[in-house]
Amino acid sequence: EVQLVESGGSSVQSGGSLTLSCAASGFTLDDHGIGWFRQAPGQEREGVSCFSGDAGAVYYSDSVKGRFIASGDRAKNTVYLQMSSPKPEDTAVYYCAAGNCMTNYRGSLGDVLQSSGMNYWGEGTLVTVSS
Repeated sequence: EVQLVESGGSSVQSGGSLTLSCAASGFTLDDHGIGWFRQAPGQEREGVSCFSGDAGAVYYSDSVKGRFIASGDRAKNTVYLQMSSPKPEDTAVYYCAAGNCMTNYRGSLGDVLQSSGMNYWGEGTLVTVSS
């Protein structure tokens, strides 16, 4: 059975740091890419990063590029999202998902990670960033 469990969400001050974990079971990191998505209240779900088992981090949204780092540990079958210098606008429920790190070019938005490429989802973990 495929399962994804996120952890690490908490309240953090702007400019601090936080690391989220996504523990996968039922498959290995070589089988599926692991995407991180987030959804703030009243907003659409946004893909922020994607980690491929053989290529490493292959996608970051413009909103987190340079601040967030996705990494993986094959031995633990876990993918991490290290959040540096978080901002209040990073406040959201963060979900990890397994599937294809598929992007679509959306003009002024650039390349956007597609949630439709993901087959399995975790329950989410809440990150709150205060100013």
